[in-house]
Amino acid sequence: MIASEARISTAAGSRYLVQLCKHWGHKFSVDYTPERGRITFAADRAASFEAKPEVLVLRVEVADEGMLQRMQEVVVEHLKRFAFRENLGDVQWSRAA
Repeated sequence: MIASEARISTAAGSRYLVQLCKHWGHKFSVDYTPERGRITFAADRAASFEAKPEVLVLRVEVADEGMLQRMQEVVVEHLKRFAFRENLGDVQWSRAA
């Protein structure tokens, strides 16, 4: 699997994590607590979140390069919908181990 991560500065990371997980929980397999969440979209696609003080860590895992950018876009698009009152800035992704 190919993985990438982004770190978002926000004091509301836990709230956004829970909102994202509840939103996708109607269609996909989701496990979450206020601190960590994981959404399995398919056998070859997943997203996970970790809420830390002042930071929300996003992680996407996909099977191939072609899917990576699209998954990143989908996760950020949904996050920004829930965080519309807060300017999260330009989200920068980097490869994860």
